[in-house]
Amino acid sequence: MHDWLLWLILAAALAGAETLSLDLVLIMCAGGAAAGGVGAAAGLPPAAQVAVAIAGALALLLFVRPVAKRHLTGTDTTLDGTSALVGTNAIVLSTVDAKGGRVRLNGGEWSARSYDETQVIPVGASVQVMQISGATALVWTHTL
Repeated sequence: MHDWLLWLILAAALAGAETLSLDLVLIMCAGGAAAGGVGAAAGLPPAAQVAVAIAGALALLLFVRPVAKRHLTGTDTTLDGTSALVGTNAIVLSTVDAKGGRVRLNGGEWSARSYDETQVIPVGASVQVMQISGATALVWTHTL
């Protein structure tokens, strides 16, 4: 049997085993085995084929795997729910103070309190949502 075919079988077995582990280690070793197969097809002696396979696997493990892991396990920075409302603007529908009030926020009417307990925000003022506490928007305005 040809050496390159043995390397190809090893690469396929490692790639198949990767489907069970999903850690991207065995697939990188499969790439190294494929590199060893290319070396065998090029007529390299067995010791050189092994060296090429090891070098290929190490290069893939050190340089490709970290990038692939970063892309596969990237952080999701999308805000959803009430956290997406923080920082948005609202319009005061009824006077907002430390005790309560109403604002139009994201197309709906929300209960609100002033973020700064000393602020009393009049009807029609534009405010910024600083925090959502339960179903109440804590709002703040620069101008009164």
